[in-house]
Amino acid sequence: MENLVNLRLSSRLFDGAFKRKRIFVTGHTGFKGSWLCEWLLQLGARITGYSLPPETKPALFDQLGLKSRLNHVRGDVRDYKTLSAALQRSRPDFVFHLAAQPLVRESYVHPVETFETNVMGTVNLLEGLRRIQHPCTAVFITTDKCYENREQARGYREEDSLGGYDPYSASKAAAEIAINSYRRAFFQQHPVKIASVRAGNVIGGGDWATDRIVPDCVRALRKGLPIPVRNQIANRPWQHVLEPLSGYLWLGSQLSKLRTNDGKLCSAFNFGPNRAANRTVRELVESILTHWPGAWVDKSNPNAVHEARLLHLETAKAFRLLKWKPVWTFSRNIQQTVGWYRDTLKSPELARKLLVEQISEYCAEAGRKRLAWALPTS
Repeated sequence: MENLVNLRLSSRLFDGAFKRKRIFVTGHTGFKGSWLCEWLLQLGARITGYSLPPETKPALFDQLGLKSRLNHVRGDVRDYKTLSAALQRSRPDFVFHLAAQPLVRESYVHPVETFETNVMGTVNLLEGLRRIQHPCTAVFITTDKCYENREQARGYREEDSLGGYDPYSASKAAAEIAINSYRRAFFQQHPVKIASVRAGNVIGGGDWATDRIVPDCVRALRKGLPIPVRNQIANRPWQHVLEPLSGYLWLGSQLSKLRTNDGKLCSAFNFGPNRAANRTVRELVESILTHWPGAWVDKSNPNAVHEARLLHLETAKAFRLLKWKPVWTFSRNIQQTVGWYRDTLKSPELARKLLVEQISEYCAEAGRKRLAWALPTS
């Protein structure tokens, strides 16, 4: 069964760009990195992952058994010498940079580490890429929170001002500035082609991080406790993890076809959900409870650290230049996410099987919707 899935995925998705290609992934032990690596393995890629050990127990990386299925390199992106050496040894065709300190509230506790990891970790990888002398495509993953948030109703566009109130958001804005600087200063006539991507609030099975609402819901529901909700009116662009990953992979595949650094594709892209998926935290929690009965309790704190209340993304550029758009609705995102957690609670050994099935379902639906990345190559 799995071989059939592999064959189908590798032969028709993303123009077959990743089959038998060498991929270097930073942050591969994290939630989004684990999903990306599983998908790339299904596409027939050969992966070198560079990351610190998983920070949670359980961890999706362990649940998928990824350590034995790729070249796992333990390392910190703040360590330029080790990172650069691992990058050079891997001789990558593609690089996906996900390693980060990814939590807003954690950035208030450890601001220096947040800036070191998110800014200098990015700069270290850019420096390592400067030494590569063969064609390579690099996609740098930042965040929708890199924009100077003015709590506006209009979605943020790629050309809007960067900024950030909290250290996490500010560090990601600084990383975007560094990426753009390096791209213009060093990569105009270089064989490495670079883009950055900004996604909305990502949900999906296997996220076990602290201070994220879906894992908080799952932990409470498993214990039969009310879900603690600290910011019920915050409005976010919720999307399943497969949505932005499909955008990253499609962008990477199209960049790899360029002979020179193209100003249109070698740039920043938003990958977010349809506007209807912009919902409050309360709506998200209540949607989860329709699939997993329970209760929630308001744990808002007027003295809590600042977090943005309103954030929307505009994805017209991704549609215009890449013909990319989201596949699943908000309700489908919730159904797939809760289903993975509930089924793995009953049978933990099904974690990988269920995840691969969701990838297959997502790809099939993208094909039915005639999205370019999911169609057979000509």
